[in-house]
Amino acid sequence: METTSWLDTNLGSSTLDGDLPTPETAQFESHTSRTLKEREAHKLEKRLCRLMGQAIVDYNMISEGDKVMVCLSGGKDSYGMLDILLKLRARAPIHFDIVAVNLDQKQPGFPADVLPRYLKGLGIDFHIENQDTYSIVKDKIPEGKTMCSLCSRLRRGILYRVADEIGATKIALGHHRDDILQTFFLNMFFGAKLKTMPPKLVSDDGRHIVIRPLSYVPEHDLVDWAVHKEYPIIPCTLCGSQENLQRKVVGEMLRGWEKKSPGRVQNIFRALQNIAPSHLMDASLYDFKNISANGTPNPMGDKLFDEEEFKVVSVLDSIGIKVNDHNKVDPL
Repeated sequence: METTSWLDTNLGSSTLDGDLPTPETAQFESHTSRTLKEREAHKLEKRLCRLMGQAIVDYNMISEGDKVMVCLSGGKDSYGMLDILLKLRARAPIHFDIVAVNLDQKQPGFPADVLPRYLKGLGIDFHIENQDTYSIVKDKIPEGKTMCSLCSRLRRGILYRVADEIGATKIALGHHRDDILQTFFLNMFFGAKLKTMPPKLVSDDGRHIVIRPLSYVPEHDLVDWAVHKEYPIIPCTLCGSQENLQRKVVGEMLRGWEKKSPGRVQNIFRALQNIAPSHLMDASLYDFKNISANGTPNPMGDKLFDEEEFKVVSVLDSIGIKVNDHNKVDPL
């Protein structure tokens, strides 16, 4: 796949560097503040385009002639996904179509006019699917229990059917980097599995390809972009209001880690792309039973955990053990 246009974050000439009013005027402070905000928004837009474009290229998410069904819930993530995908399409090296799809689950108080009005304003193709999954979930799930599992299964089945009906070749979901990490820890803590949401997969029925273009995008960037764009956010009153969800607990854990050790969350995310099966314990992925010492150096052997990975020198120095220029521990 040609990558240049996907990853080109030049969004056109900036109008942010015009002549400023004199500092003595009251307008100067207002203009300066507005200019700084516009510059930050411009940088954020470039970053979002770069991260989404990189994910699309890395996993070959979209191909020539695809019809991408963008699932729009009315939340910040799906709004941001649609918005940035439209920007990328305008300069992509390939042609593909976009159709936005929303599933109206008939939740009480759901503002059914918001999304159609917003999508008409964009001038893009869209489809609103009306299915009363709300009543089914409320009937089947006892009060106080988590509704997300059944709700997501029902929603998934409906979206697969709609994809068939409209001829979509890809189904785009708005899960971002933090969703992927939260799912990873939820599966580890409660399912005893090392798995998460992949950036691209074949659907359960084997008939659809599901993509997650926001896979590289951190949630805080989507929050900032939604504030800047002033999207007409529609809150989820079915499962989103359940404050005891374990996903929220894990999210707080990750935010706590990031606050205490900036960069930790991104390192965990990078680890998902840097797997060493020979240094885990799944015998179905690595043939531990039949390994043998054959005298051939193994780049995946114990070197995998040498100083370049864990910065051994810095760690030793921090606890008072001195290391000389040859990376040898000085004698005490």
